[in-house]
Amino acid sequence: RRDLGDSSRVTPAAPRSVLLVEDHAMTRALVQRSLEDDGFVVTAVENARGAIRVFEDVDPDVLVADISLGAGPNGVELATILRAHAPYLGVVFLTNHTSLDPVEGVAPPDNVAFVHKGSVTNPSELRRAIESALSDSREGLVISSRPGDDPLSRLSPLQMSVLRQLAEGWSNAEIAQQRGTTTRSVERLISRMFDALGISDDGKHSVRVEAARIYCQAFGVPERPSPSGGSP
Repeated sequence: RRDLGDSSRVTPAAPRSVLLVEDHAMTRALVQRSLEDDGFVVTAVENARGAIRVFEDVDPDVLVADISLGAGPNGVELATILRAHAPYLGVVFLTNHTSLDPVEGVAPPDNVAFVHKGSVTNPSELRRAIESALSDSREGLVISSRPGDDPLSRLSPLQMSVLRQLAEGWSNAEIAQQRGTTTRSVERLISRMFDALGISDDGKHSVRVEAARIYCQAFGVPERPSPSGGSP
């Protein structure tokens, strides 16, 4: 993607965000290191409850999860829960099996990839599985019934919601307060949203104004609710 202010400069794409869920500490550390060395941004937790707790703040592109996670929801159940909120989410299971049928008895969500646990430290295996999961899970996804070449079609539902808040004129701190999260989390989410929209800070134009313009052009100028009204 080229910088808006200089056609000779290329702005690198934002790294993919991975939510890693693995209850074995050593395996979790090995997989996290392998993914980070391969350029992914990784948030690692040990169980499904932790994953659900951080999911909105992380807004990951892909879930990489062990199937057996000890007490609480297993990896298949976790993926089903998260996909209900984020249909765009790529899913990769870490397993010693090639099918979930013999070990879980719960049908997996569609369009998932598998990586054998013996290959978890192989960057090419993990990358291939992640790229496959992302490609499959995003196929046919429609957000707000917008055409595929529309920048807004690249946004996750969470990013679209935050874009509306930005268009309403809320600051990052106000958005964080309404969503019950940290300002830093909102800043990261908005930065990735700008990248998905194909806009960058060239020092001449406000990226927030440009993002708001894209939203208003598509949906009209949103009416700013009172602070007590909560997030849209």
